[in-house]
Amino acid sequence: MTVRRKARLSLRMQIAVRLGTLFALLVLIVAIHWLERDGLRDNLDGHVSFTDAIYFTMISATTTGYGDIVPVSDGARMFDALVVTPFRVFVILILAGTAYTFVFKRIWYKWRMEKLQRTLCDHIIVTGFGTTGSEAIRELVARGTDPGNIVVIDTDAEATEEAEELGCMVLQADSARDAALLSVHIDRAAAMIVSAGRDDTTILICLTARHLAPNLPISVVIRSVDNEAPARAAGATTIINPVSFAGLLLAGSAYCTGTADYLADLASADGRVRLSERPVSSAEVGQPLVAIDSGLGVRILRGGQAIGFWEERAGTLQAGDRIIEIVPTAASET
Repeated sequence: MTVRRKARLSLRMQIAVRLGTLFALLVLIVAIHWLERDGLRDNLDGHVSFTDAIYFTMISATTTGYGDIVPVSDGARMFDALVVTPFRVFVILILAGTAYTFVFKRIWYKWRMEKLQRTLCDHIIVTGFGTTGSEAIRELVARGTDPGNIVVIDTDAEATEEAEELGCMVLQADSARDAALLSVHIDRAAAMIVSAGRDDTTILICLTARHLAPNLPISVVIRSVDNEAPARAAGATTIINPVSFAGLLLAGSAYCTGTADYLADLASADGRVRLSERPVSSAEVGQPLVAIDSGLGVRILRGGQAIGFWEERAGTLQAGDRIIEIVPTAASET
């Protein structure tokens, strides 16, 4: 399985453009030869018919020239010298360009994609380019992630084409198959996002990914609360339930009108603040969480446990800790 990126023109469109250009030019030259047929001489019967005009155009365009029909007037000779001769060169260039595009370029493109695929490392795999998956990718790009470092896997051709438009690498395949995940080097990925649209499919993909990459962070979208436990058992490290999360926001907004807006602010790259997770620096080791100056520390991740800023253990940062903080964005300066 080979990943791909979108070309500017589709294969059919490239062929259509070339054929259409050649046909239009041939029709134009045939028409001029027919209108100026008095400047041509047929050495066989002395009469230049419309068929003769087509014949003379084709042998002139291909540089064959049998000598049975020749231009005799100054106008016909000048037209052949200034229009038909450059057209011959153009035909050669079109044929050579077509051979390059559909033979050599495709071989080169496939080799380049295969090489790029072999060197994939620290990339983000997104399985499922539906509403949730596409929004996740757009948010990643808005936060500074190179779209060329994102690999989208989907069975739908239109979905992969849309992902290509964003600059992502794409693979049209079944994400639940080992071959599909191995082809994008899941063992060297930095993270994986699973948004298959169905909980059972999501769990199956998660199971497949987990046995191929035991330490890979996997975030999944689960829509039923009953399926959250199976998803975690399948190896998901982060479970997002958009239905229950939306319910929490709606309930909170009934009494606290600013809560939902602030949470949306935190989650979006366009907001004035955002949540950030990073490893503790050597200069911060030994200091309390509240003393960090890069943002507002709210949580420490230590040995698989979450420590709140109010807890006693947050009074001393340790090597290996990860800090979750609220930091201002560029939007806060405007």
